[in-house]
Amino acid sequence: MAKRMPSMVALLGLLAVAGYQNREKLGGLLDGLGGQSRDPNNPGQTSGGLDSILSGLGGALGGGAGSVLSGGLGDLVDRFREAGRGDKADSWVKNGENAPLAPSDLEETLGEETISELTQKTGLSRAELLERLSKTLPEAVDSMTPEARIPTEAEASRFV
Repeated sequence: MAKRMPSMVALLGLLAVAGYQNREKLGGLLDGLGGQSRDPNNPGQTSGGLDSILSGLGGALGGGAGSVLSGGLGDLVDRFREAGRGDKADSWVKNGENAPLAPSDLEETLGEETISELTQKTGLSRAELLERLSKTLPEAVDSMTPEARIPTEAEASRFV
């Protein structure tokens, strides 16, 4: 059984649901992590917003957007390395061309437990989840690692 990595699950869930092409919207949503935002349509009330989504996706994330991004990226790259696919993940982190990611590579790397959790939390079918992540993950990791390394929590918080 794979060890639980809530930041990685949350990051993958966000990428699967919204896609990296909507990163500006994700950034705005992640910026509110850690606290509830006021609901403009109902003064005096707060809306759970992304906090509720992230809670459902990953559990106790605690440290905010920088923690989710940095920890999630680190856990993800480690998972690929442990599965013998470190060359793919390293290509996304390093400068240069990104190695493509087949849904089957993603499926074998993440494992049944993580994929089941992601399908349950996102509401996406298994096929749709794997297809979306295989398309968005290389670009997302590449864009979030401009220094050709996993960013620190403080550095990652600047992406949002």
